[in-house]
Formats: sequence, C-alpha cells, structure tokens
Amino acid sequence: MTTAVITGSTRGIGFGLAKEFLRRGHNVVISGRRESACTAAAGELAAHASAGARILAVACDVSDYAQVQSLWDQAVAAFGRVDVWINNAGMANTRLPIGTLKTDEVNAVVRTNILGTMYGAKIALAGMRGQGAGAIYNFEGFGSNGQKSPGISLYGCTKFGITYFTKALIAETKGGPVRVVYLSPGIVMTDMILDDRDKMTPEAWNKVMRVYNILGDRVETVTPWLVEQVLADTRHGSRIAWLTIPGAVRRFIKARLSPPGNRFPEYMAAG
Repeated sequence: MTTAVITGSTRGIGFGLAKEFLRRGHNVVISGRRESACTAAAGELAAHASAGARILAVACDVSDYAQVQSLWDQAVAAFGRVDVWINNAGMANTRLPIGTLKTDEVNAVVRTNILGTMYGAKIALAGMRGQGAGAIYNFEGFGSNGQKSPGISLYGCTKFGITYFTKALIAETKGGPVRVVYLSPGIVMTDMILDDRDKMTPEAWNKVMRVYNILGDRVETVTPWLVEQVLADTRHGSRIAWLTIPGAVRRFIKARLSPPGNRFPEYMAAG
C-alpha cells in the first residue's frame, strides 16, 4: 500500500488525485490552507477509500516552511512513511499585464507556486532519503515550455521556474534512492479556471474558452490516468504528460474538421 501526500488537494486536480489513490486502496494525506476545507474534503473523500485505505487531512500553507515540515511529520506519524509526494498546490494571477498587478498578488503567486514547490521537494527529499526510498512529483503547467500569453505572464514564469528547478533536482539526485518526476496534466477545468473567468470580461473569457473547448479536459477524465501512471512509474527523471504537443496538434486538426461543440457549458460567461 502506497502513502501519497498531495499538496493543495481540497479541490480541483489535487482532490481528484486523492480520490483515485483512495479508490485503488492507497493511503492519502490531503492539505489546503483552511482547516474547514480540509475537513470537508476528507469527509467527502473517505467514501471512496477501498481495501483499508485511510485519509489524513492537514491544514498547510505551502509558502510557510514550518507548515510544510509539519505536513511531512504528521503524514509519517500517521502512516509510518511517505512513498509519493506530489507538489500540486498552486495559484494563478489575475489576467492583467504584470506591471499592473498588485504587489501582494505577485508575492502570493510566487511564494505559493515556486517556494511551495521548493519547500515540498526539499522536505520530502530529506525525509525520503532517511527512509531509503520515495518519489517526488512536481506539477508543470502553462509556461513550463516557454509559452506566453497576455495576462498570465506571472503564472507562466513560475511554471517555467518550476520546470527548471525540477530539471536541476533530477540532475542533483541522480543515482540516489529518491526519484524526481515531472507531472503535466494539460488544461484541466477546475475551480481555478472559474476564478480566472470571474476576473475577465465575458468577451475576453469566451475567446479563451474557444481554446479550452478544444484542449481542456475534466478532472475525472485526467486524474485516473495520472494516478495509474504515478503508481506504475519507476524511472527517475521521467515526464508523465496527459496532453503532449503532438496530442494538442491533433486536437486542433480534429476541431477544424469536426467542431467539438460546447463541451463545457457551465464554464461559459454570460453575455
């Protein structure tokens, strides 16, 4: 039985990953900033556990090193060890030019996305070396390959940085007992997407949705595949990617030949 820690898992992709680990009979530690959200998510997820799998919920702000250390410590106290650590916690910025963003928002995005991943990797690496084995998965996203788009430069910058950090970490840990892996989910329609929608005009958002309608997928479509890949993965430095560049190209070609229609009506903006 594997024990997985997933940061930022009270909703969205993290929640979906936790559900799939539990369904397969593996222990899960979920986390989020708010205690109430952790408690609610754990109550909902418990119904999906099988084969004696258990769930632990720990409130944790990943931008606070001491809280991330406590997340590791509580996971080990509950389950004896941590086999998989997934740095999923992240946040997007308001879709505005970076020069107009408020300083507090810039700090929050950078601290959550970059420092949160670095703290998680550092603490998990030390703990896994101590127990003799383990695997760390860092989430890629828009910007990881140098993509650019107006309004999300800050988020893209953090993801570009995470990919570089992961590459460096893979090189530094080569030959050791801990595997480091890239995890790339593609475009997944989550609450974060809805938060983004609420910060844009209906016209701008519907333009964005034309792309999401082709490339986007639902959490329940992507997360079962991701968890199966994580559980089967044995190679240090591998990349688990749901939507590859060739796959994206095929989707665009297919959309031109046969328009997909409105796949996500609940995400469309009014007006």
